[in-house]
Amino acid sequence: MIKLLSLFLALSFSLQAFDKPAYVLYNAKGKKVSYEKMLKHLNQQDVVLIGELHNNPISHWLELEITQALSENRQLVLGAEMFERDNQAALTNYLQGKITAKGLDTSARLWKNYKTDYAPLVNLAKEKNLPFIATNVPRKYASQVSRGGFESLASLTSEEKSWIAPMPIAYDANLPGYQKMLKMMGEHTSPNMPKAQALKDATMAHFIFTNWNPGFLFIHYNGSYHSEYYEGISWYLKRSKADIKIATIATVSQKEIDSLLPEHLLKADYIICVEEDMTGTY
Repeated sequence: MIKLLSLFLALSFSLQAFDKPAYVLYNAKGKKVSYEKMLKHLNQQDVVLIGELHNNPISHWLELEITQALSENRQLVLGAEMFERDNQAALTNYLQGKITAKGLDTSARLWKNYKTDYAPLVNLAKEKNLPFIATNVPRKYASQVSRGGFESLASLTSEEKSWIAPMPIAYDANLPGYQKMLKMMGEHTSPNMPKAQALKDATMAHFIFTNWNPGFLFIHYNGSYHSEYYEGISWYLKRSKADIKIATIATVSQKEIDSLLPEHLLKADYIICVEEDMTGTY
């Protein structure tokens, strides 16, 4: 009997030792939280900002799972950093069946991982007849601001200005995220580089807000950096409507995922923690 018990305990330990969860979900304080509890909270919001690591398959899988789950109870509007404003017509034409997937590929600037990582979200929107909003500023204008500041946008045409947040662009250079960007780039940066990031954040927030209506839930997919620490997109959304209810999700990678590293605390309401050797989508 003792031998059998010892064998059972040894087997149990062995099975636990080889348990390899794909991710662990934490709250802002670093406490493990269930997927169901997170969904219940997300369901009560006006806007959900899902911050991804662009090549992380867990990010993309959970984006799709979360969206499918929330679509069962809420009227959704979807939007993404990965589509720039001047490509909205092509995206809408695809959703309405006016062009094929190949037509979308030739008429819009799709990211290289679109087919694996974003097409499932767009096709879900098409299947469920959900609006999908291109929220990001066309890249060339962000590059323009990086070189010449916000004032370089003054010469844009009316059509071009319709693709960005209304000017003048509010900007707080002291926000920690923009300060961190300056430090990270060191001598290779200029004071205008965080302004380019702010232009993206402001534009995404503007087109989220202008395409959201009370009672709807807007789910937005963006790089984690654009919504971490309740800055970036969140900061601009709060300027438009101080009492808008926003929930944020961040994605981080660690060598071990059984506890959240201090450096990731408070990054978002929910933090998807993935092992750093997770296979990338590109």
